[in-house]
Amino acid sequence: MLGWVKRDQGQNKEALSFYKKALEIGRETLPEDHPSLSSTYNNIGGVYKNIGDYSKALEFYEKSHKINEKALPPNHPDLAISYNNIGLVYNNMGDYLKALEFYDKSHQIYEKALPPNHPSLATSYNNIGQVYNNMGDYSKALEFYDKSHQIFENVLPPNHTHLAISYNNIGQVYSNMGDYSKALEYFKKTHQIFENALPPNHPHLAISYLNFAACYERMGDYAAALEGLRSAFKIKQQTFQEGNLAFASTYSWLGRVYRSMKDYPKALENFEKCLSIRQKALPDNHPDRGTTYSDIGDVHRLMGNYEKALAFHQKALNIQENVQCDPTDCATTYINLGETYREMKDYSTALTYFEKGLEIREKKLPKYHPALAVVYHNMAKLYLSNRE
Repeated sequence: MLGWVKRDQGQNKEALSFYKKALEIGRETLPEDHPSLSSTYNNIGGVYKNIGDYSKALEFYEKSHKINEKALPPNHPDLAISYNNIGLVYNNMGDYLKALEFYDKSHQIYEKALPPNHPSLATSYNNIGQVYNNMGDYSKALEFYDKSHQIFENVLPPNHTHLAISYNNIGQVYSNMGDYSKALEYFKKTHQIFENALPPNHPHLAISYLNFAACYERMGDYAAALEGLRSAFKIKQQTFQEGNLAFASTYSWLGRVYRSMKDYPKALENFEKCLSIRQKALPDNHPDRGTTYSDIGDVHRLMGNYEKALAFHQKALNIQENVQCDPTDCATTYINLGETYREMKDYSTALTYFEKGLEIREKKLPKYHPALAVVYHNMAKLYLSNRE
């Protein structure tokens, strides 16, 4: 019980300590396949997931799942929770197809076992939506997020944190689609609930500040973006140990803001901090490592270090062309490579990469997305350079 309280307050270290004490007692007094042990394994897995130790999370979730498979009928809701949790870890590890596989198993059980307005079904829709969002399939993501949100609105009080997370996820899709004012509208709803419902240093509030910062950076309001990032960073410092995966996204966005402000040394410093954390915490082929390589490559281009830029972009493509990731991330790397070759006056190679990037963005993004304007602008510069 104390473990749950500490986890819900964002105190993961304390929660883990209590859960491990419970596990120690359980192992001494219960048979190894007892359902109570399954619950404790599951809770420990949840804490490891929260602190970004996904291999440990998977280990404990699978121990829990093994007991549940033996003890429960195949359509039992607890088995669905077990599948869902494993799916969550695969999603966080960047293995989106594996995540969908486990989420689908979970969802099939929920659809058979639960009424259509049950909150667990809403969570299931939400998780599937998140995978589609990560894969860059925004229309599918919105479809599942909307299904989730409708249930939450019907069954939860208006200040419930699950409703806040739902608003947040819809906001992220709109942000990815380039509709930043719509995204901010949802992020503000999220933040209001979190501020009322959570302690001031809860990790959810850090995520909320981070989403504001991402939106403001894309809208060109760099002062507001930096303010949001500082607020997020302050919470993470109070909640996580230095070097935890939770810091990576903050360093990444700091890098983007400083890059946009043309402070390239500071941008590089933050992207390198992000990379250092992700290299330790994530698998070699994780999509987030690919985007970080691409970001570092782009800063090297802006600083005139073209050989370094090419090397980092190639590292990014080694991941992005070979795993299931958001295709728009791969498009960004192609476009960054196009710009690098354009500045190196290798115009034919530049055109090849611009066309690759443009093809993906035209297929995946709305017609008036700002990222499309960037490619058209770059190609115009290329044709002018070529003419000269």
